[in-house]
Amino acid sequence: MARIRKNDKVKVLAGKEKGRQGKVLKVFSEKETALVERLNMVKRHTKAGGRAGQQGGIIEKEAPIRVAKLMLVCPKCSKATRTGVRLLDDGSRVRYCKKCSEQLES
Repeated sequence: MARIRKNDKVKVLAGKEKGRQGKVLKVFSEKETALVERLNMVKRHTKAGGRAGQQGGIIEKEAPIRVAKLMLVCPKCSKATRTGVRLLDDGSRVRYCKKCSEQLES
């Protein structure tokens, strides 16, 4: 079970974006990285497209950040927290906040 998932609010623990928060757009589990909205921005120089008529230029976009540098922010207590996993009565697994002990997804 992944600690960080799409649409989670996370806080950056290390690097040039340290202390900033954002929403996870995509998680690359095989590379253990994640794209976070408006964080770790890089400039990409692109050529103009041929048939599609795409305009060339400099595009700013998010670059992946290592998952180890991210910490989940609990929506209930608004603190960066570690997560645990609980087994519910119906057998499903659910993440919970280790600080306020609240369930993270319904």
